[in-house]
Amino acid sequence: MTPMTPSAPRSQRRRGFTLIELIVVLAIIGLLASIVAPRYFRSVDNAREAALKTSLNVMRDAIDKYAADRGNYPESLDEMVQRGYLRQVPEDPLTGRRDSWQMLAPRPGSVMTGRVADVRSGASGRGQDGQPYSSW
Repeated sequence: MTPMTPSAPRSQRRRGFTLIELIVVLAIIGLLASIVAPRYFRSVDNAREAALKTSLNVMRDAIDKYAADRGNYPESLDEMVQRGYLRQVPEDPLTGRRDSWQMLAPRPGSVMTGRVADVRSGASGRGQDGQPYSSW
């Protein structure tokens, strides 16, 4: 008897997966990946948006403290770092850059001088709530 004949004992036959079994396994893996991938990317977007909100809150708080201490707004974010109000200019989590922040000047008629009364993200696009990042 040869090992490949149908009458050979089970222990002597070659074992392995059939093509149909492999296709079924790959279909199951593909289905699971199609369910998990959107959730993963949504959680990454949520994390970036949360980091942006935190960075904006920290910088706005530092601007307010600078203005309260000095009587005017800072000329730049770098000035706030030099004077110790920020350790460093945070990276915009959406653009991945530190120089993409948009500085807003004080409102016309404001008593305080300076160039940075508020800060916004320089990222294009909209958040998950539908509002543009530049309006946060």
